[in-house]
Order: sequence, then structure tokens, then C-alpha cells
Amino acid sequence: MSYKLFIPGPIAVSDKTLRAMAQPMIGHRSNDFVALYQAIQPELQALMYTKDPVYLSTSSAWGSMEGALRNVVQKKVLNCMNGAFSDKWYDVALRDDKQATALKFEWGQPVDPEAVRRELAKGGYDAITLIHNETSCGCMSDLAAVMKVVREFPEVISIVDTVSSFSAMPIKKDELGIDVLITGSQKALAMPPGLSLISVSKRALDRAAQTPGRGYYFDFVEFQKNHEAGMTPSTPTVSLIFALKSKLEDIKAEGVENRYARHLRLNKMVRDHILAKGFKMFPKEGYGSVTLNCFANTLGYDLAALNKILKSKHHLVIDGGYGKLKGKTFRISNMGDETDETIAAMLKSFDAALAETPKVSA
Repeated sequence: MSYKLFIPGPIAVSDKTLRAMAQPMIGHRSNDFVALYQAIQPELQALMYTKDPVYLSTSSAWGSMEGALRNVVQKKVLNCMNGAFSDKWYDVALRDDKQATALKFEWGQPVDPEAVRRELAKGGYDAITLIHNETSCGCMSDLAAVMKVVREFPEVISIVDTVSSFSAMPIKKDELGIDVLITGSQKALAMPPGLSLISVSKRALDRAAQTPGRGYYFDFVEFQKNHEAGMTPSTPTVSLIFALKSKLEDIKAEGVENRYARHLRLNKMVRDHILAKGFKMFPKEGYGSVTLNCFANTLGYDLAALNKILKSKHHLVIDGGYGKLKGKTFRISNMGDETDETIAAMLKSFDAALAETPKVSA
């Protein structure tokens, strides 16, 4: 049975994007690949608001997120944690045998810039990790405010995950002073999973060159050396790069400002509709994501039953809560290629399914 995804990723992929993946294969060391690689660089740099190169990694974003730690952390990393994925980044740092400090906030609360300042001021840090848009709880931290603080500590290399915000809103990498910007293909870019994009500053690249034990597959120095030749260090996912080229064409045709406005409009459309039913937002007011909404299940519905009805009768699914929030929250994505019409249809189906959904016994 086919059904449409309104979860926070992977999300629905358009027929146009899927057709782009079906192009005949080319050799990844051929002139054809070099032309493909170099053709998409200006568009990617424009979307990231950067003059730095954008590396293409055949991996989930987690590969690049772990790789970034191995490239730039020589002393100690500060892991900002306010949800499942930022919590995991701290665990990954420890597994990589890095000295790391957990700067913890409650799930759904944004990263506090002043708390970042207080911790970095203690000294000894040479890197910081931040997830801009924590999808597990639908909370988006104030990236500009946090980066303003980080810029006060020039020895600290910033690593920012924009997996679920990139291309849905402006993230001005160079202006903000972000050293390592990471995203993935399966969220707001509306592509299948398997491709990660990494833009690395000159100072992060210099740090990497002096960092032992950074491995090979995610080595920034290897990425840069191959980038200069229009290639990737290892065999790339060529089909997804064809899809990326197609998606960049779509973004250009829509207009990036129109794309940003559409995500805001659809996000508000979902939020207003669900709140009108009596549900509450889970994240702190003013810090909700623009690509999804995370609602507290304040009315006590059986979310597993709701999703079964949505899937079987309406051929779509939402998310019934992640990790320790399972059953306590639900998340609805508006990212990617969604339109006023597709969101309206989804909300109509949601209403019909909710009317059939029992509440969980007290």
C-alpha cells in the first residue's frame, strides 16, 4: 500500500525528482561527473550563503556530524543538547574518544546563548556543536544569537546541523560565522536519504589538517583535494546527485524567497488548525520549527490508533512522537514540496481520522 509521508523525514519525493534519479549512470571519475559536480556548486553555495566549497558525502548527515568531530576537535567540544539528536551528538563525541561537555536544556527549550557564553568562558574548548532545528521536539534555537556568542571565542570551531532547516529558511553561513554547516538530502530538500552536504570554512580546514586520527571517509582534507578536481574522495551516490541538480532547478524556478515564505505559510496553516482543536505546542513559544510542528498530546488521543487510521483510510502518516515523547507528542511536517492544497487535504484527513480515534484510558 502506498502512502504519503508527513513525518519529519524522510519526506515525500516528487515524481520529477525520482525521474532525475533514473538517468543513465556515469563514471564518477569521468568528465561528465566533473561537469555535474561543478554545475551544482554555485547553487549550493548560494543556498548556504557561503563562498566556501560544499562537499558531497555519500552518507546520512550523521556520518558528516561524526566526521566533523574527528576533523576539528583536538581539546574539548561543547555539545549543546535540547532534544534526542543533539543528545546523541554528545554520545557520539564520547564514542569518538573526545573530551566533551554536555550543555543540557529540557527537550523543547531552545539553546540559551548566555549559557553557551558562560560555559565557553571557562576555557579549554576548541569546538561546539549545535542542532539548529531539533526535530525530535520541534524546537528551533536562535542560531544568530548563539553564533554571536560563539564568535567571541575565536579558537572555537562551530559545527551546525541544519538538516531540517536548510533550504526552508535563510541560513547565512558566512555572515553568521559558521565553520562547518551540515545538512542531509531527505528533509527540506525533499530527496531520498543517502546524501549529506558539508560546507567547511578555511579555518576549519586548517584545523583538520593538524588533527590526528580523523580517518579517511570523512576527512575534510581529502574532500577539499577532490573538490578542487570536481570529484569526491569515494564513490558518490551519483543518482542522488542527479536528483540534487533537479531539486536545485526547482528551487531556482520557485524563487528562494518564495520557498521560504511558503514554508512559513504552511507551517502556520498546520499550527493554527491543530491549536484550534485544543492541542498545545510542545516547544517553548516563539521557538517552534518552520518545517514541522510538534504538538503536545494534551487531549489524550491514542496516537498509534490515529496513525493506523490515517495510513489505512487516508494513505498518509504523521509522527506519533519520538523517543521519550512517543505518545506524548505528535509531529506534522510541512517541509519540502508541500503546497497549500496538499496541506489542506492532509488536515482534512487528520480531522476525519481524529473523529474515529479513541482517547487513551487514564
